[in-house]
Amino acid sequence: MSAELGWDGRETLDDVLMSQVADGNASAFEVLARRHMRRALAIAQGVVGNPSDADEIAQEAFMRVWEFAGRWTPGRAQFTTWLHRIVLNLSLDRRRKPQWVAFEAVGEVADDREPSATETVARRERESAIERAMRKIPPRQRAAISLFYFEGLSGKAASDALGISVAAFEQLLLRARRAIKAELATAGLDLQGGMP
Repeated sequence: MSAELGWDGRETLDDVLMSQVADGNASAFEVLARRHMRRALAIAQGVVGNPSDADEIAQEAFMRVWEFAGRWTPGRAQFTTWLHRIVLNLSLDRRRKPQWVAFEAVGEVADDREPSATETVARRERESAIERAMRKIPPRQRAAISLFYFEGLSGKAASDALGISVAAFEQLLLRARRAIKAELATAGLDLQGGMP
């Protein structure tokens, strides 16, 4: 099986691992899962907004990687693009189902200094408003925001993961930002400095 060549003309580690996974190598699968599970969880969490659902989605995505490893074609797309697509499709499918669990707040990020009570309240209100706004926008717009702002993917990588052109992704992202800003304005908040 030939593998896609990286920028330096060598096979990428993911290509080699996927070739081994396609041959049924469980150890290679474990390495691949360790390398990419955190990103899969983060993408799923960004779309579905529920940690337990995100965990199930990420696990299902990797089960599909194992099951369909033989169908993956090096050179057609990077492994990460293929994985992101699987995670996004599963996440969007989950969002279409009735929601039984309330959106849970994302844990706080550690800070070296102690914020003042005013800063803490303001930050929580802003985070809460953003979460509410994210819940109100369509799932594909939510996916675009998650991939671009929270996962730090480039426009090209995010558009590949969503299966749309870069121009279509930019329009989707623009609509999502406008929708979130409108929701925040309704709540009396402003996104100073942009998303997120």
